[in-house]
Amino acid sequence: MPVASDILSSYLRPRAVIRRKLEPREDRALATLMGAAGLIFVSGWPQAARMAHLDPSVPLDARLGGSLMAVLFLLPLFCYVLAALSHLVAKVLGGKGSFFGARMALFQALLAIAPLMLLQGLVAGFIGPGPQLTAASLLTGGAFLWIWLNMLIEVET
Repeated sequence: MPVASDILSSYLRPRAVIRRKLEPREDRALATLMGAAGLIFVSGWPQAARMAHLDPSVPLDARLGGSLMAVLFLLPLFCYVLAALSHLVAKVLGGKGSFFGARMALFQALLAIAPLMLLQGLVAGFIGPGPQLTAASLLTGGAFLWIWLNMLIEVET
């Protein structure tokens, strides 16, 4: 199924989406994570541009370079650790899944919320801090938790 259809389906039927993705192929999992990280990196551009305009002491290219390092190099490492920890917690609670399933659930959830991250980035860049950004952040965080937990439950049962 195409990526865009999987993203949309993840909001409505996260368990069905992750069921289709459980063939243990680490290359597919890493591609999913890197695609999500790339979109998350792009989502930060409007806010970085706004901050560089408001505070020119740190230029835009320096802000984007720091964001690139954080999102494309450190976020994947953090995600692998978080997925392993979530699997171990699920195992203690009676889960029967695998480390791969926990990784895929987290990575697919990150890819699924990428459009909301782009929206949040636009709000942060064009409107700035305020109730709109808070609402966009809560929506993004809530959607991530909903999708990830449903996918994790599916792979651990």
